Amino acid sequence: MLINHKTVQRLMQELGLTSLVRIKKYQSYKGTTGEMAPNVLQRQFDADQPNQKWVTDVTEFKIKNSQKLYLSTIMDLSNREIVAWQMTQRPVLPLVTDMLEKALARLKPSEKPILHSDQGWHYQHARYRKMLEEQGIVQSMSRKGNCLDNAAMESFFGILKSEFFHLNRFDNIEQLEAGIEEYIHYYNHKRIKLKLNGLSPVQYRTQVLAA
Repeated sequence: MLINHKTVQRLMQELGLTSLVRIKKYQSYKGTTGEMAPNVLQRQFDADQPNQKWVTDVTEFKIKNSQKLYLSTIMDLSNREIVAWQMTQRPVLPLVTDMLEKALARLKPSEKPILHSDQGWHYQHARYRKMLEEQGIVQSMSRKGNCLDNAAMESFFGILKSEFFHLNRFDNIEQLEAGIEEYIHYYNHKRIKLKLNGLSPVQYRTQVLAA
């Protein structure tokens, strides 16, 4: 049974339920633009159609015994869908290039999105930049040390960690990796957003393309 988001909000208020709130832990300062690529995106985190503007970043997860897992993602700003992701236990170059290869496979020949990132070494690497150049993808980079220049991607990582990672315990990396895969599927296909008219990212994309 489908329920309007306003009904959910009213019921939560009547039952005294509240959603988890993510605490913003970062502060921003202006910083400088990198030499590799200008900040083409300029915090314009909206797009009219899919595959116009993408953002990307890497985040780290730590579990017991100091085990680490790194997640690299690309988000489409038209509907906040995670269009490609890759996980590795070390922050190696394939973490980003393998993910990019998956994302590029989704594009039609006429689609040339902006791809925005921070100034991490992965995004400055010659192989990564060559992959973008060969596909005609416009590279955009945040100013140095400025998290807000990539706030949309930072927001997703905050949601993932508050709704999934911090609410569970993991015995090993394989368990964590499987859980992240499951959460991303849920986020893309089932988690509704008010900004998307109460639809999930995939539902919204399907509606836009059918219009």
